[in-house]
Amino acid sequence: MTTISPERIRQIESRLHELSALMATGELPSDRFVAVSKEYAELEPVAAAAAEVRRLRQEADSLAYMTQDADPDLRAMAADELRDNEAALTEADRRLALALLPRDAADERAAMLEIRAGTGGDEAALFAGDLLRMYQRYAEEQGWRVELISHSASEAGGVKEAVASVEGRGVFARLKFESGVHRVQRVPATESQGRIHTSAATVAVLPEAEEVDVQIDEARDLRIDVYRSSGPGGQSVNTTDSAVRITHLPTGLVVIQQDEKSQHKNKAKALKVLRTRLYEAERERLHAERAGTRKSQIGSGDRSERIRTYNFPQGRVTDHRINLTLHRLPEILQGEMDELIGALVAQDEAERLASLDG
Repeated sequence: MTTISPERIRQIESRLHELSALMATGELPSDRFVAVSKEYAELEPVAAAAAEVRRLRQEADSLAYMTQDADPDLRAMAADELRDNEAALTEADRRLALALLPRDAADERAAMLEIRAGTGGDEAALFAGDLLRMYQRYAEEQGWRVELISHSASEAGGVKEAVASVEGRGVFARLKFESGVHRVQRVPATESQGRIHTSAATVAVLPEAEEVDVQIDEARDLRIDVYRSSGPGGQSVNTTDSAVRITHLPTGLVVIQQDEKSQHKNKAKALKVLRTRLYEAERERLHAERAGTRKSQIGSGDRSERIRTYNFPQGRVTDHRINLTLHRLPEILQGEMDELIGALVAQDEAERLASLDG
């Protein structure tokens, strides 16, 4: 277990008292109060975990003393309680170490979920549709709000491409390990010989950017083109120039939005997607600069990496990054993803704790 400096804990507890006193004055301007409250909320779990570790260590000292008592029954009772204490202390130490780990600043943000059909034609598009519904159902279970930003359907009823905004507490922290290539193995409905086909879809999960995160000078940085929306086969969706294509000139990024009938709404959605992609590009640049550290097994976010296989004949889902196989494919596709996502989060925490030990 990582050794935690008592001095560091004292500094955190001292700062927590300062912040508490500041908030109690009632004299902070609103923006300052928000910043102080946020810092307090980040430090309070650390102080609580440290207090629990202290309590258990004091209890261990008392129990160890009691194991030397002349009364054999008391010694036996104290020895039993000491074993329980040691297990609780190990877990409390782990929670404290986790609370002290550097946090991804984006963890509490909303996320933009992008799903695209890959190799496999219509079957890949049908699988992409399955993934979209899976994440929508999972979001419902979490009490999150999902807004479909754009959606391109295939002729067979699948999804060629879909972009959705997922809003709620800790969305990005739970979904960020979903980025990558998802592979499906099943017999397509159109397969008369009963042969298993392999298809794929790509998922990208990006932390949503706010206007303050990405500064865009619309007059200088953007080229905005408007045109008439069109549906499958070139059919006109409406008779006004409501579709919007935004090109970010400094980077060449292009975002097209045409799902809404209102040009204003399409532009707002396109800008939201653009800001998020620019924000993610900057995060990736900063990550690359710090990439002297070892690459995380599950947190790389490499969208070309095959991360998971959904095998219908065997009813299993296998996550290749952590060698986890669950024989619960129907339930997972219905949004019951807590076991899968929880295992990925736990593995990431274990890797980060191990990295602190060098």
